Amino acid sequence: MKAGKSASEIWPDEPNKAAQKDVDARWTLKVGGKIRHRSDGSPLPQIATPVFGCKSHISIDRRFGFIRGQAVTSASAPDGRQLRKVVNTENTSSEVWADGAYRSQSNEKWLASKMLASRIHRRKPKGKAMPKAVARANAKKSAIRARVEHVFAHQKMRFGPFIRTIGIKRAEAKLTLANLAYNMDRLIFLERRAAMA
Repeated sequence: MKAGKSASEIWPDEPNKAAQKDVDARWTLKVGGKIRHRSDGSPLPQIATPVFGCKSHISIDRRFGFIRGQAVTSASAPDGRQLRKVVNTENTSSEVWADGAYRSQSNEKWLASKMLASRIHRRKPKGKAMPKAVARANAKKSAIRARVEHVFAHQKMRFGPFIRTIGIKRAEAKLTLANLAYNMDRLIFLERRAAMA
């Protein structure tokens, strides 16, 4: 599968088995959560959860909260490569807010070439403490960037998308429908709020 072969090429004599194999999805480790410390100040180990499947990347506008761009990749695909797929210059804002996974020199150059201001989080220097000024700047950015996490939370609570499809195209279709349903929910919310005002 890593060589790019299709399931029917890997199992030519077993078509039923090949039909049930997802060659687009990949394994990755999700290391998550806030770093917790023992009473002596030493950090506790973080939990790494193996994840198999696909990942959804979206961009929303800051004013209304509608999903404006999306990309679906395997779970192991690096986030930074998806920035160009989800950010479009037709939006009226000139600022791009994203977490540290999207920061790279090529993304920064691309944003500058499109006349977009980068508000992407800065990463902690390896083996060093986060500088206080950078930590404060990241905290301010988080207040705005966190709005995209609200979209994922809304989708999880309202729609409960548990994608059990074979192939990235089907997963993309299912996630696109979830994104459209979210935009409809958001439009209804904004229209009700405007009517009550």
